[in-house]
Amino acid sequence: MPISFKAAVIGLGYVGLPLALRMAKAGLEVVGIDVDAEKLRSIRAGKSHIVDVLSKDLCEGLGTGRFSVTSDFSVLRGVDAVSICVPTPLRKTKDPDLSYIASTVSEVAKYLHAGQIVVLESTTYPGTTDELVLDTLSQTGLSVGQDFFLGFSPERIDPGNRRFTVENTPKVIGGVTPVCTAKAAAFYRMFLSNVVEVSNARVAEMVKLMENTFRAVNIGLVNEMALLCDRMDIDIWEVIDAAATKPFGFLPFYPGPGIGGHCIPLDPLYLSWKAKTFDFYHRFIELASDVNSSMPRFVVGKVADVLNQIGQAVRGSKILLMGLSYKKDVDDLRESPALEVFELLRQNGAAVTCTDPYVASFRDQQGRAISTVELTPQTVEASDLVLLVTDHSSFDYQMVADYAHLILDTRNAFRGVHGGAVVKLGTGAPKLQLV
Repeated sequence: MPISFKAAVIGLGYVGLPLALRMAKAGLEVVGIDVDAEKLRSIRAGKSHIVDVLSKDLCEGLGTGRFSVTSDFSVLRGVDAVSICVPTPLRKTKDPDLSYIASTVSEVAKYLHAGQIVVLESTTYPGTTDELVLDTLSQTGLSVGQDFFLGFSPERIDPGNRRFTVENTPKVIGGVTPVCTAKAAAFYRMFLSNVVEVSNARVAEMVKLMENTFRAVNIGLVNEMALLCDRMDIDIWEVIDAAATKPFGFLPFYPGPGIGGHCIPLDPLYLSWKAKTFDFYHRFIELASDVNSSMPRFVVGKVADVLNQIGQAVRGSKILLMGLSYKKDVDDLRESPALEVFELLRQNGAAVTCTDPYVASFRDQQGRAISTVELTPQTVEASDLVLLVTDHSSFDYQMVADYAHLILDTRNAFRGVHGGAVVKLGTGAPKLQLV
C-alpha cells in the first residue's frame, strides 16, 4: 500500500462512524459519506449521534484533519479504498431489502477506477457481493481481481460493549478472487491488528449469519426453557446459574422479553430466505424466531397474572415501563421488544408511562410522540406495577424496590436488591410478599 492512502466509508451509522474514526486514528486520510444532512451537520459540529462514539473522540478525529464528511459521492474519484456500511433491513414480507446496497454500489460504480478496493460490510445473504455488487461494478468495463478488488467483511459492532470495539475485535475478510482477498486484507491491516482471511466473499458473508443465528437460536432455546420453567414453578435463572458452573460443554444464555436491534432478529432471516432458494427449510431459525417474537405477549400475560394476585385488572392500571432500548446502556430502539410490550399494554387498557435514561421520546404505532419520564420515587410510587424490560446499569434498582408496589422483572435485574414485591420472568406463579 502507498504511504499516502485515502479511504472512504459510506454510511456513518453505528458501524461506519467508528470504522472511519479508527482509520483516521491509524493515520489514514478518510472521508465519510452519508446522505443524511442532519447527521452530517451533527458530525461536523463534533456532536456524536452514536453511543459508542464519544463526542470528544469525534472532535479529536476531526481535529487531526484526516477525517471529513460529505454527501458528495464524487469524492470517490480520489480514494484508494471504499468501505460500504449502509443499512440492510427486512421488508414486511421478511425478505431482504437490498435497495440501500444497490443504490450505493451504483454511486460507487460511477467513480470506480483502476486499483480501487471496494469492501461491503453491510450484513446480507451469501452471494450478494458476487452477484449484485460485482454485476454492477463490472458494468464499468473494469475487471475484478485485475483492475479493481472487491470483498466482503462482516461488521462485528456490539453497541454498548466497551471491552470489544472495532479496534480490537478480529476482522474477517473474504474477496471475490484470491487477489481481492489479499488486497482487501492488506487495506484493513493498515488500521486493524487482527485481520482473518477466509477463502472467498461467500464464506465471509456466511460468517456473520452463522454468528447471529447461533445467538438467535440459543436465545430462542433459553426463552422456551423459561416458558417451561414458568409452568413448572422452577426458577430459570437459578437453573442457568447452576448449569454455568460446568466448566465445559455449556455456554449461558439468558431469557428476556424478546430480542431487538438490527442484527439478532433480522440476520438469521436473511439466511432462512436464501436457504429457500436452495429448496432448504431452516427449521431452527424459523422456530427460534417464533419463540423469540412471542415473548412480548408472554410478558404482557405475566403482567395480567401479577396484577390478578392483588385483584386488579390490566385495564385501568398504571404501569411504569423501565427501559425502552433493545439492550442495556444503548439508545437504539430498532426492533426493541419494549415497544411491542408498550403497545400491547395500551391495547389492553393500561395507562403506561416509560422511563429510559437514553431515550427522551419515541413514536408509537400511530406516529405520535411519547415523552419519557425521569425515574424518581414519585414516578415509581404512583404506579401500580413497575415492569423492567431493559436493565440499564444507571437505574437505581434499590430505590425502585423501596418505593414500588409491585415489580415484574424480565431481566433478573433486581437480583441482590433488598425488599420489594418482585416477580421474575420464568419462575412460575407469582409468589408475592406485598410491601
